[in-house]
Amino acid sequence: MTSAYSLQGLMKWLARDEWRDRFAEVYDGHLLPACEQTGLDVDEVVSVLGKDWFMTTVWGCAFEDFLTRDLDGGSNIIDDYLKRRGWKEAASARAYMAALRTSVMSLYEVSDIVPDTSFRARDLVRGGEPVLVSERSATRSLKQWDRIAARVVRVGPQTQISGAVLPYDRDASEKILKLLRNVKKRTGKEKQKLAELVRRDVDDPAIINAFSQIEMLRALAPTITTVWLIDIIDRAVDPQIPEVRNAEGDELIFCTVYYPFAAGTTTADIRLALDRCSELRQENATFWNWIEPRTSAKPLGGQKQPPKSQSFITTLDDGSLVLGGLELKDKALVLSVNSLARSDRGRALLSKTLGGLVGQPLVEMQTVEQLMESGGRPPSAKLDLSEDQRRAIIHDSMDRHYRGLLDQPIPVLGNKSPRAAAKTANGRAKVVDWLKTLENNTAKSAGSTGEMASYSFSWLWRELGLNDLRR
Repeated sequence: MTSAYSLQGLMKWLARDEWRDRFAEVYDGHLLPACEQTGLDVDEVVSVLGKDWFMTTVWGCAFEDFLTRDLDGGSNIIDDYLKRRGWKEAASARAYMAALRTSVMSLYEVSDIVPDTSFRARDLVRGGEPVLVSERSATRSLKQWDRIAARVVRVGPQTQISGAVLPYDRDASEKILKLLRNVKKRTGKEKQKLAELVRRDVDDPAIINAFSQIEMLRALAPTITTVWLIDIIDRAVDPQIPEVRNAEGDELIFCTVYYPFAAGTTTADIRLALDRCSELRQENATFWNWIEPRTSAKPLGGQKQPPKSQSFITTLDDGSLVLGGLELKDKALVLSVNSLARSDRGRALLSKTLGGLVGQPLVEMQTVEQLMESGGRPPSAKLDLSEDQRRAIIHDSMDRHYRGLLDQPIPVLGNKSPRAAAKTANGRAKVVDWLKTLENNTAKSAGSTGEMASYSFSWLWRELGLNDLRR
Protein backbone atom coordinates (compact mmCIF):
# COMPACT_ATOMS: atom_id res chain seq x y z
CA MET A 1 0.00 0.00 0.00
CA THR A 2 2.72 2.44 -0.96
CA SER A 3 2.31 5.44 -3.17
CA ALA A 4 3.58 5.40 -6.73
CA TYR A 5 5.07 8.83 -6.05
CA SER A 6 8.27 9.16 -4.05
CA LEU A 7 8.16 11.36 -0.96
CA GLN A 8 11.80 10.77 -0.09
CA GLY A 9 12.63 14.43 -0.57
CA LEU A 10 9.90 15.50 1.87
CA MET A 11 11.01 12.88 4.39
CA LYS A 12 14.56 14.24 4.30
CA TRP A 13 13.13 17.75 4.67
CA LEU A 14 11.75 16.67 8.08
CA ALA A 15 15.29 16.62 9.45
CA ARG A 16 15.61 20.38 9.07
CA ASP A 17 15.53 22.35 12.33
CA GLU A 18 12.29 24.19 11.57
CA TRP A 19 10.34 20.92 11.10
CA ARG A 20 12.02 18.23 13.20
CA ASP A 21 10.63 19.12 16.64
CA ARG A 22 7.21 20.06 15.31
CA PHE A 23 6.88 16.70 13.57
CA ALA A 24 7.92 14.94 16.80
CA GLU A 25 4.92 16.52 18.55
CA VAL A 26 2.53 15.31 15.87
CA TYR A 27 4.12 11.84 15.90
CA ASP A 28 3.71 11.62 19.68
CA GLY A 29 0.04 12.57 19.31
CA HIS A 30 -0.53 9.53 17.10
CA LEU A 31 1.44 7.06 19.22
CA LEU A 32 1.64 7.97 22.91
CA PRO A 33 -2.10 7.86 23.81
CA ALA A 34 -2.16 4.20 22.70
CA CYS A 35 0.97 3.51 24.77
CA GLU A 36 -0.65 5.04 27.83
CA GLN A 37 -3.90 3.08 27.44
CA THR A 38 -2.28 -0.30 26.71
CA GLY A 39 0.61 0.05 29.16
CA LEU A 40 3.21 -0.66 26.46
CA ASP A 41 6.22 1.48 25.73
CA VAL A 42 7.16 2.54 22.21
CA ASP A 43 9.59 -0.35 21.64
CA GLU A 44 6.93 -2.86 22.69
CA VAL A 45 4.39 -1.33 20.30
CA VAL A 46 6.92 -1.54 17.45
CA SER A 47 7.57 -5.18 18.40
CA VAL A 48 3.84 -6.03 18.33
CA LEU A 49 3.33 -4.55 14.87
CA GLY A 50 6.77 -5.28 13.43
CA LYS A 51 9.07 -2.48 12.31
CA ASP A 52 7.94 -2.38 8.66
CA TRP A 53 4.19 -2.34 9.43
CA PHE A 54 4.71 0.20 12.21
CA MET A 55 6.49 2.55 9.81
CA THR A 56 3.81 2.11 7.12
CA THR A 57 0.91 2.68 9.48
CA VAL A 58 1.65 4.67 12.66
CA TRP A 59 4.66 6.64 11.42
CA GLY A 60 3.08 7.00 7.97
CA CYS A 61 -0.18 8.37 9.39
CA ALA A 62 1.70 10.88 11.56
CA PHE A 63 3.82 11.94 8.58
CA GLU A 64 0.84 12.48 6.27
CA ASP A 65 -1.03 14.31 9.04
CA PHE A 66 1.97 16.63 9.47
CA LEU A 67 1.96 17.35 5.74
CA THR A 68 -1.48 18.96 6.10
CA ARG A 69 -0.68 21.07 9.18
CA ASP A 70 -0.55 24.86 9.10
CA LEU A 71 1.94 25.83 11.80
CA ASP A 72 2.98 29.20 13.22
CA GLY A 73 2.34 31.98 10.74
CA GLY A 74 0.60 29.57 8.37
CA SER A 75 3.82 27.76 7.45
CA ASN A 76 3.52 24.28 5.97
CA ILE A 77 6.24 21.77 5.10
CA ILE A 78 4.88 20.95 1.62
CA ASP A 79 4.55 24.63 0.72
CA ASP A 80 8.09 25.22 1.94
CA TYR A 81 9.54 22.18 0.18
CA LEU A 82 7.87 22.86 -3.17
CA LYS A 83 8.92 26.51 -3.05
CA ARG A 84 12.57 25.68 -2.37
CA ARG A 85 13.03 22.20 -3.89
CA GLY A 86 9.99 21.65 -6.07
CA TRP A 87 12.04 22.16 -9.23
CA LYS A 88 13.78 18.84 -8.48
CA GLU A 89 10.51 16.86 -8.47
CA ALA A 90 8.53 15.52 -11.43
CA ALA A 91 5.23 17.23 -12.22
CA SER A 92 3.30 14.11 -11.10
CA ALA A 93 5.08 14.09 -7.72
CA ARG A 94 4.36 17.79 -7.20
CA ALA A 95 0.69 17.18 -8.01
CA TYR A 96 0.56 14.30 -5.51
CA MET A 97 2.14 16.44 -2.77
CA ALA A 98 -0.35 19.23 -3.46
CA ALA A 99 -3.21 16.70 -3.15
CA LEU A 100 -1.84 15.43 0.17
CA ARG A 101 -1.54 19.03 1.40
CA THR A 102 -5.34 19.41 1.51
CA SER A 103 -6.26 15.78 2.25
CA VAL A 104 -8.02 14.36 5.32
CA MET A 105 -8.06 10.89 6.82
CA SER A 106 -11.52 9.30 6.76
CA LEU A 107 -13.08 5.87 7.18
CA TYR A 108 -14.05 4.01 4.00
CA GLU A 109 -15.90 0.81 3.12
CA VAL A 110 -14.34 -1.21 0.30
CA SER A 111 -16.26 -2.97 -2.50
CA ASP A 112 -15.96 -4.10 -6.14
CA ILE A 113 -12.30 -5.09 -5.86
CA VAL A 114 -10.51 -5.71 -9.17
CA PRO A 115 -7.12 -7.28 -8.32
CA ASP A 116 -4.12 -5.16 -9.35
CA THR A 117 -6.42 -2.50 -10.79
CA SER A 118 -8.98 -0.78 -8.55
CA PHE A 119 -11.65 -0.86 -5.88
CA ARG A 120 -14.55 1.33 -4.81
CA ALA A 121 -14.46 3.28 -1.55
CA ARG A 122 -17.53 4.66 0.22
CA ASP A 123 -16.89 7.38 2.78
CA LEU A 124 -18.63 6.25 5.97
CA VAL A 125 -18.24 9.68 7.59
CA ARG A 126 -19.16 12.13 4.86
CA GLY A 127 -21.45 9.83 2.85
CA GLY A 128 -22.00 10.04 -0.88
CA GLU A 129 -21.62 7.45 -3.63
CA PRO A 130 -18.60 5.10 -3.65
CA VAL A 131 -15.65 6.43 -5.66
CA LEU A 132 -13.45 4.38 -7.97
CA VAL A 133 -9.89 4.22 -6.60
CA SER A 134 -7.04 3.24 -8.91
CA GLU A 135 -4.74 0.98 -6.92
CA ARG A 136 -2.56 -2.10 -7.39
CA SER A 137 -0.92 -3.39 -4.21
CA ALA A 138 -3.79 -2.77 -1.80
CA THR A 139 -6.23 -4.80 -3.93
CA ARG A 140 -4.20 -7.96 -3.22
CA SER A 141 -5.04 -7.90 0.48
CA LEU A 142 -8.42 -6.11 0.62
CA LYS A 143 -11.65 -8.10 0.97
CA GLN A 144 -15.21 -7.17 0.02
CA TRP A 145 -16.72 -4.80 2.64
CA ASP A 146 -13.40 -4.24 4.43
CA ARG A 147 -13.18 -0.95 6.29
CA ILE A 148 -10.04 1.15 6.05
CA ALA A 149 -8.90 4.53 7.30
CA ALA A 150 -7.15 6.29 4.44
CA ARG A 151 -6.58 9.51 2.55
CA VAL A 152 -8.33 9.44 -0.82
CA VAL A 153 -6.82 12.02 -3.16
CA ARG A 154 -7.34 13.17 -6.71
CA VAL A 155 -4.18 13.31 -8.81
CA GLY A 156 -4.78 14.30 -12.42
CA PRO A 157 -7.52 12.10 -13.92
CA GLN A 158 -7.29 9.40 -11.23
CA THR A 159 -8.49 8.99 -7.64
CA GLN A 160 -5.93 7.24 -5.46
CA ILE A 161 -5.15 6.42 -1.83
CA SER A 162 -2.06 7.63 -0.05
CA GLY A 163 0.62 5.37 1.38
CA ALA A 164 -0.64 5.17 4.99
CA VAL A 165 -3.70 2.90 5.23
CA LEU A 166 -5.18 1.47 8.44
CA PRO A 167 -7.17 -1.79 8.00
CA TYR A 168 -9.93 -1.29 10.54
CA ASP A 169 -11.73 -4.13 12.33
CA ARG A 170 -15.52 -3.73 12.06
CA ASP A 171 -16.07 -3.27 15.81
CA ALA A 172 -13.24 -0.73 16.05
CA SER A 173 -14.62 1.13 13.03
CA GLU A 174 -18.00 1.43 14.77
CA LYS A 175 -16.23 2.94 17.79
CA ILE A 176 -14.58 5.64 15.70
CA LEU A 177 -17.83 6.34 13.80
CA LYS A 178 -19.70 6.74 17.09
CA LEU A 179 -16.97 9.07 18.34
CA LEU A 180 -17.20 11.17 15.18
CA ARG A 181 -21.00 11.38 15.47
CA ASN A 182 -20.70 12.56 19.07
CA VAL A 183 -18.15 15.20 18.08
CA LYS A 184 -20.47 16.37 15.30
CA LYS A 185 -23.32 16.82 17.79
CA ARG A 186 -21.13 18.91 20.07
CA THR A 187 -19.85 21.05 17.22
CA GLY A 188 -23.46 21.75 16.24
CA LYS A 189 -24.03 23.45 19.59
CA GLU A 190 -20.72 25.30 19.36
CA LYS A 191 -21.63 26.46 15.85
CA GLN A 192 -24.80 28.09 17.17
CA LYS A 193 -22.87 29.81 19.96
CA LEU A 194 -20.28 31.19 17.51
CA ALA A 195 -22.98 32.45 15.13
CA GLU A 196 -24.68 34.30 17.97
CA LEU A 197 -21.35 35.72 19.19
CA VAL A 198 -20.35 37.19 15.81
CA ARG A 199 -23.96 38.04 14.91
CA ARG A 200 -24.07 35.92 11.78
CA ASP A 201 -26.53 33.34 10.52
CA VAL A 202 -25.64 29.76 11.46
CA ASP A 203 -25.65 28.92 7.73
CA ASP A 204 -23.12 31.62 6.91
CA PRO A 205 -20.23 30.05 4.88
CA ALA A 206 -17.68 31.31 7.40
CA ILE A 207 -19.50 29.55 10.24
CA ILE A 208 -20.04 26.37 8.21
CA ASN A 209 -16.36 26.19 7.19
CA ALA A 210 -15.21 26.64 10.77
CA PHE A 211 -17.17 23.54 11.83
CA SER A 212 -17.07 21.47 8.63
CA GLN A 213 -16.60 17.70 8.53
CA ILE A 214 -13.29 18.26 6.78
CA GLU A 215 -11.99 20.35 9.68
CA MET A 216 -13.32 17.78 12.13
CA LEU A 217 -11.53 14.93 10.32
CA ARG A 218 -8.36 16.97 10.06
CA ALA A 219 -8.38 17.61 13.81
CA LEU A 220 -9.16 13.99 14.68
CA ALA A 221 -6.49 12.36 12.49
CA PRO A 222 -4.38 11.33 15.54
CA THR A 223 -7.47 9.84 17.20
CA ILE A 224 -8.17 7.66 14.15
CA THR A 225 -4.65 6.24 14.45
CA THR A 226 -4.94 5.81 18.23
CA VAL A 227 -8.24 3.86 18.14
CA TRP A 228 -6.86 1.57 15.42
CA LEU A 229 -3.58 1.02 17.26
CA ILE A 230 -5.25 0.17 20.58
CA ASP A 231 -7.49 -2.36 18.82
CA ILE A 232 -4.53 -3.99 17.04
CA ILE A 233 -2.53 -4.23 20.29
CA ASP A 234 -5.48 -5.64 22.25
CA ARG A 235 -6.14 -8.32 19.63
CA ALA A 236 -2.44 -9.21 19.38
CA VAL A 237 -1.95 -9.47 23.14
CA ASP A 238 -5.29 -11.18 23.86
CA PRO A 239 -6.69 -12.68 20.63
CA GLN A 240 -10.39 -13.52 20.79
CA ILE A 241 -11.70 -16.49 18.82
CA PRO A 242 -15.50 -16.27 18.57
CA GLU A 243 -17.26 -19.10 20.37
CA VAL A 244 -19.59 -20.91 17.99
CA ARG A 245 -22.14 -23.57 18.96
CA ASN A 246 -24.71 -25.65 17.13
CA ALA A 247 -28.47 -25.87 17.73
CA GLU A 248 -28.05 -28.13 20.77
CA GLY A 249 -25.54 -25.75 22.35
CA ASP A 250 -22.55 -28.01 21.63
CA GLU A 251 -19.16 -26.52 20.82
CA LEU A 252 -18.59 -26.51 17.07
CA ILE A 253 -16.12 -29.26 16.10
CA PHE A 254 -16.24 -30.47 12.51
CA CYS A 255 -16.21 -34.28 12.45
CA THR A 256 -15.91 -36.43 9.34
CA VAL A 257 -16.58 -40.16 9.76
CA TYR A 258 -15.34 -42.35 6.93
CA TYR A 259 -17.00 -45.80 6.48
CA PRO A 260 -15.30 -48.14 3.98
CA PHE A 261 -17.61 -50.67 2.32
CA ALA A 262 -17.33 -54.20 3.68
CA ALA A 263 -16.27 -56.94 1.25
CA GLY A 264 -19.12 -57.68 -1.16
CA THR A 265 -21.12 -54.54 -0.33
CA THR A 266 -22.42 -52.55 -3.30
CA THR A 267 -23.58 -48.97 -3.58
CA ALA A 268 -27.11 -50.28 -4.14
CA ASP A 269 -26.96 -52.12 -0.78
CA ILE A 270 -26.01 -48.89 1.04
CA ARG A 271 -28.73 -46.88 -0.72
CA LEU A 272 -31.38 -49.44 0.18
CA ALA A 273 -30.37 -49.44 3.86
CA LEU A 274 -30.25 -45.63 4.08
CA ASP A 275 -33.64 -45.25 2.38
CA ARG A 276 -35.20 -47.41 5.12
CA CYS A 277 -34.05 -45.01 7.88
CA SER A 278 -36.74 -42.44 8.75
CA GLU A 279 -34.14 -39.97 10.08
CA LEU A 280 -32.45 -39.68 6.68
CA ARG A 281 -33.81 -37.67 3.78
CA GLN A 282 -32.31 -38.24 0.34
CA GLU A 283 -31.38 -35.08 -1.56
CA ASN A 284 -29.83 -36.65 -4.66
CA ALA A 285 -28.35 -39.94 -5.84
CA THR A 286 -25.33 -39.71 -3.54
CA PHE A 287 -26.35 -37.43 -0.67
CA TRP A 288 -28.70 -37.72 2.36
CA ASN A 289 -29.51 -35.16 5.05
CA TRP A 290 -29.63 -36.51 8.58
CA ILE A 291 -32.53 -34.62 10.11
CA GLU A 292 -34.45 -34.09 13.30
CA PRO A 293 -38.05 -33.06 12.48
CA ARG A 294 -39.40 -29.91 14.18
CA THR A 295 -42.36 -31.11 16.24
CA SER A 296 -43.09 -27.85 18.08
CA ALA A 297 -42.64 -24.10 17.85
CA LYS A 298 -39.89 -24.13 20.48
CA PRO A 299 -36.69 -22.39 19.47
CA LEU A 300 -33.75 -24.54 18.45
CA GLY A 301 -31.17 -25.29 21.07
CA GLY A 302 -31.28 -27.69 24.01
CA GLN A 303 -28.56 -26.19 26.20
CA LYS A 304 -28.37 -22.63 27.42
CA GLN A 305 -26.09 -20.71 25.10
CA PRO A 306 -23.19 -18.72 26.61
CA PRO A 307 -23.99 -14.99 26.37
CA LYS A 308 -21.41 -14.14 23.67
CA SER A 309 -21.56 -17.35 21.62
CA GLN A 310 -22.80 -17.52 18.04
CA SER A 311 -25.16 -20.22 16.74
CA PHE A 312 -24.53 -22.30 13.63
CA ILE A 313 -27.89 -23.81 12.61
CA THR A 314 -28.96 -25.46 9.34
CA THR A 315 -32.60 -26.30 8.59
CA LEU A 316 -34.57 -27.55 5.60
CA ASP A 317 -37.47 -25.66 4.03
CA ASP A 318 -39.98 -27.42 6.31
CA GLY A 319 -38.09 -26.38 9.44
CA SER A 320 -36.42 -29.76 10.06
CA LEU A 321 -33.07 -29.38 11.80
CA VAL A 322 -30.16 -30.76 9.76
CA LEU A 323 -27.86 -32.73 12.08
CA GLY A 324 -25.40 -33.78 9.40
CA GLY A 325 -24.89 -35.11 5.89
CA LEU A 326 -24.13 -38.50 4.35
CA GLU A 327 -22.38 -38.87 1.02
CA LEU A 328 -21.47 -41.89 -1.10
CA LYS A 329 -17.98 -41.65 -2.55
CA ASP A 330 -15.76 -44.31 -4.13
CA LYS A 331 -16.76 -47.41 -2.15
CA ALA A 332 -17.17 -45.37 1.00
CA LEU A 333 -19.88 -43.59 2.97
CA VAL A 334 -18.92 -40.29 4.62
CA LEU A 335 -20.81 -38.77 7.58
CA SER A 336 -20.18 -35.04 8.21
CA VAL A 337 -21.38 -33.38 11.45
CA ASN A 338 -20.40 -30.35 13.53
CA SER A 339 -20.03 -31.65 17.09
CA LEU A 340 -18.67 -34.60 19.05
CA ALA A 341 -22.14 -35.37 20.40
CA ARG A 342 -23.60 -35.54 16.90
CA SER A 343 -20.69 -37.73 15.82
CA ASP A 344 -21.51 -40.22 18.58
CA ARG A 345 -25.25 -40.14 17.75
CA GLY A 346 -24.58 -40.51 14.04
CA ARG A 347 -22.27 -43.48 14.47
CA ALA A 348 -24.85 -45.19 16.70
CA LEU A 349 -27.56 -44.58 14.09
CA LEU A 350 -25.42 -45.90 11.22
CA SER A 351 -24.30 -48.93 13.23
CA LYS A 352 -27.97 -49.89 13.60
CA THR A 353 -28.87 -48.96 10.02
CA LEU A 354 -25.94 -50.46 8.12
CA GLY A 355 -24.87 -53.38 10.30
CA GLY A 356 -22.19 -55.40 8.52
CA LEU A 357 -22.39 -53.48 5.24
CA VAL A 358 -19.47 -51.26 6.28
CA GLY A 359 -16.17 -51.67 8.08
CA GLN A 360 -14.77 -49.86 11.12
CA PRO A 361 -15.10 -46.08 10.71
CA LEU A 362 -12.23 -43.60 10.61
CA VAL A 363 -12.97 -40.33 12.43
CA GLU A 364 -11.24 -36.98 11.80
CA MET A 365 -11.97 -33.79 13.75
CA GLN A 366 -11.24 -30.10 13.27
CA THR A 367 -11.95 -27.14 15.55
CA VAL A 368 -13.14 -23.73 14.33
CA GLU A 369 -9.62 -22.37 14.89
CA GLN A 370 -8.06 -25.16 12.84
CA LEU A 371 -10.63 -24.67 10.10
CA MET A 372 -9.77 -20.96 9.91
CA GLU A 373 -6.04 -21.75 9.77
CA SER A 374 -6.57 -24.32 7.00
CA GLY A 375 -8.22 -21.78 4.73
CA GLY A 376 -11.76 -23.05 5.26
CA ARG A 377 -11.11 -26.70 4.42
CA PRO A 378 -12.87 -29.33 6.54
CA PRO A 379 -11.10 -32.62 7.36
CA SER A 380 -10.88 -34.72 4.21
CA ALA A 381 -11.19 -38.13 5.89
CA LYS A 382 -8.65 -39.56 3.43
CA LEU A 383 -10.95 -38.84 0.50
CA ASP A 384 -9.13 -37.89 -2.66
CA LEU A 385 -11.41 -34.98 -3.52
CA SER A 386 -10.53 -32.47 -6.18
CA GLU A 387 -10.60 -28.75 -5.40
CA ASP A 388 -13.83 -28.40 -7.41
CA GLN A 389 -15.46 -31.26 -5.47
CA ARG A 390 -14.45 -29.77 -2.10
CA ARG A 391 -15.73 -26.36 -3.19
CA ALA A 392 -19.06 -27.81 -4.32
CA ILE A 393 -19.54 -29.65 -1.00
CA ILE A 394 -18.67 -26.60 1.10
CA HIS A 395 -20.77 -24.20 -0.97
CA ASP A 396 -23.74 -26.56 -0.84
CA SER A 397 -23.43 -26.75 2.94
CA MET A 398 -23.22 -22.96 3.19
CA ASP A 399 -26.26 -22.58 0.92
CA ARG A 400 -28.33 -24.81 3.20
CA HIS A 401 -27.05 -23.07 6.33
CA TYR A 402 -27.86 -19.54 5.17
CA ARG A 403 -31.18 -20.54 3.63
CA GLY A 404 -32.13 -21.90 7.04
CA LEU A 405 -31.13 -18.61 8.68
CA LEU A 406 -33.45 -16.53 6.50
CA ASP A 407 -36.45 -17.39 8.69
CA GLN A 408 -34.62 -17.74 12.02
CA PRO A 409 -34.47 -14.93 14.63
CA ILE A 410 -31.07 -13.20 14.60
CA PRO A 411 -29.97 -11.30 17.76
CA VAL A 412 -28.29 -8.43 15.84
CA LEU A 413 -31.56 -7.94 13.92
CA GLY A 414 -33.52 -7.44 17.13
CA ASN A 415 -34.37 -11.17 17.25
CA LYS A 416 -36.21 -10.87 13.94
CA SER A 417 -35.53 -13.12 10.98
CA PRO A 418 -33.67 -11.53 8.03
CA ARG A 419 -36.77 -11.96 5.88
CA ALA A 420 -38.98 -10.18 8.42
CA ALA A 421 -36.44 -7.43 9.19
CA ALA A 422 -36.01 -6.62 5.50
CA LYS A 423 -39.64 -5.46 5.31
CA THR A 424 -38.95 -2.14 7.13
CA ALA A 425 -36.53 0.67 6.34
CA ASN A 426 -34.77 0.43 9.70
CA GLY A 427 -34.66 -3.36 9.45
CA ARG A 428 -33.23 -3.26 5.92
CA ALA A 429 -30.30 -1.16 7.14
CA LYS A 430 -29.59 -3.76 9.84
CA VAL A 431 -29.88 -6.65 7.39
CA VAL A 432 -27.52 -4.93 4.94
CA ASP A 433 -24.94 -4.51 7.71
CA TRP A 434 -25.48 -8.16 8.76
CA LEU A 435 -24.95 -9.40 5.19
CA LYS A 436 -21.81 -7.30 4.75
CA THR A 437 -20.42 -8.65 8.02
CA LEU A 438 -21.12 -12.26 6.94
CA GLU A 439 -19.48 -11.70 3.58
CA ASN A 440 -16.47 -9.90 4.98
CA ASN A 441 -15.86 -12.36 7.83
CA THR A 442 -16.08 -15.34 5.45
CA ALA A 443 -13.54 -13.79 3.09
CA LYS A 444 -11.16 -12.99 5.95
CA SER A 445 -11.40 -16.27 7.84
CA ALA A 446 -11.14 -18.40 4.74
CA GLY A 447 -8.03 -16.81 3.29
CA SER A 448 -7.58 -15.90 -0.34
CA THR A 449 -7.28 -19.51 -1.60
CA GLY A 450 -9.78 -21.40 0.58
CA GLU A 451 -12.97 -22.84 -0.85
CA MET A 452 -15.03 -20.59 1.43
CA ALA A 453 -13.38 -17.49 -0.04
CA SER A 454 -15.00 -18.13 -3.43
CA TYR A 455 -18.52 -18.44 -1.99
CA SER A 456 -20.93 -15.87 -3.42
CA PHE A 457 -23.47 -14.22 -1.12
CA SER A 458 -25.22 -12.49 -4.01
CA TRP A 459 -28.20 -14.88 -3.91
CA LEU A 460 -28.91 -13.86 -0.29
CA TRP A 461 -29.12 -10.19 -1.29
CA ARG A 462 -31.50 -11.04 -4.14
CA GLU A 463 -33.60 -13.38 -1.97
CA LEU A 464 -34.14 -10.58 0.56
CA GLY A 465 -34.82 -7.95 -2.11
CA LEU A 466 -31.76 -5.91 -1.16
CA ASN A 467 -29.63 -6.22 -4.29
CA ASP A 468 -29.88 -2.48 -5.02
CA LEU A 469 -28.28 -1.78 -1.60
CA ARG A 470 -25.25 -4.00 -2.25
CA ARG A 471 -22.83 -1.16 -2.77
